[in-house]
Amino acid sequence: MWLELGCRTSPLFLEGRQRPDPISLECHGKGRGALKQEPEAPPPSSPLESPEGSSPPVLGEEVSRETTGPHLQRTDGKGSQTELQATAAELLGVEQTLFVPTNTMANLISVMCHCRRRGSQLLLGHECHIHVYEQGGVAQIAGVHSHPLPDLPYGTLDLTELERLVTRSLGSPYHPICELICLENTHSSSGGRVLPLEYLRQVHLLARSHGVRVHLDGARLMNAAVALGVPPAHIMEHCDSVSLCFSKGLGAPVGALVGGPKDFIEEAWHLRKALGGGMRQAGVLAAAALVGLADAEEMLQRDHQNAQRFAKGLQELASPVCSVDPTAVETNMVMVRVDGLPPKELCRRLQAVSADEAAQTGRAVRVLVFPWTERSVRAVWHRDVSAQDTELALGKWAFVLRTLRLGQDGRS
Repeated sequence: MWLELGCRTSPLFLEGRQRPDPISLECHGKGRGALKQEPEAPPPSSPLESPEGSSPPVLGEEVSRETTGPHLQRTDGKGSQTELQATAAELLGVEQTLFVPTNTMANLISVMCHCRRRGSQLLLGHECHIHVYEQGGVAQIAGVHSHPLPDLPYGTLDLTELERLVTRSLGSPYHPICELICLENTHSSSGGRVLPLEYLRQVHLLARSHGVRVHLDGARLMNAAVALGVPPAHIMEHCDSVSLCFSKGLGAPVGALVGGPKDFIEEAWHLRKALGGGMRQAGVLAAAALVGLADAEEMLQRDHQNAQRFAKGLQELASPVCSVDPTAVETNMVMVRVDGLPPKELCRRLQAVSADEAAQTGRAVRVLVFPWTERSVRAVWHRDVSAQDTELALGKWAFVLRTLRLGQDGRS
């Protein structure tokens, strides 16, 4: 017999930079989960790689009551998509929003709406998602030139350098004209750090004084709002447009949105169609996003608490191999520094299970992770990871670190 934690379609909390197949935590022996009587089959995994694919509760019941929603028509009718767009617009404090398949498309549409001149320049951080993980779409498709700036530790950009680059093109025949600044909140590559409200205010003031707009990649905007203790609309006071992803911590299977002024969304509608983002029967997807939004504050607060518990627990192990700074854990991510062995080797040991582990700890837990950098692993919490799951992961980490210290590969 074996016990399964979570479900196969619900990625839980450990993320890798290259986004391979979802990784997992499995529990053999005593533990939480649904008991399966299939000892001859390999235990299915409860993915821990990323929030993408996690499932809101009672999703089937909610979706079954929703209309499909005509995504390809200018008027969406009275379906769940219309409700989602109106709900999100009020939540974000923008005039309108538009439902799209992915946050990558939401960002691309936003850049294309702002930068109508081919060869326009946008300024952004060199480790931000738009620049690194979205196939260079702003250049490939929109013909926009990205100029990356070094990210500061909190995911912010140096304001002096930002202003220098914004003003450099003014009256110059040599430099591309800067039309847009893109920020990311929370900042994924910095470990889920939250951009301070005062920083956002200063960036927006700088941009407006030179006729430049600010787009916020808000894939995890709800995490930022919960961490700051403010409504999302308060953050959006300092931005001209926003993207919001429903398939990360909010738990929907798919979907994102673009938010901004009415004329901006009118143009976004045309671009969504041109990029292949118009979908029939989109109402069932919007219904899932509505479920994810309904209890977002409660669920995200729990995720942040579990991430803090993990960080503090790992720090208490006082291992020279793995270290973490709990003060840097602001939302649902934990960056774990790895010293003394390659992160890939640590990941291999976290994945391995043995009879010795079960004998020593009462269970054998498999944690499948991928290295985030050459010296770190990143852990990400979402609604499918409970406090008990967090303790199980800590226990596995402690077992691996103990065997490393003893040098016996678990055969102590």
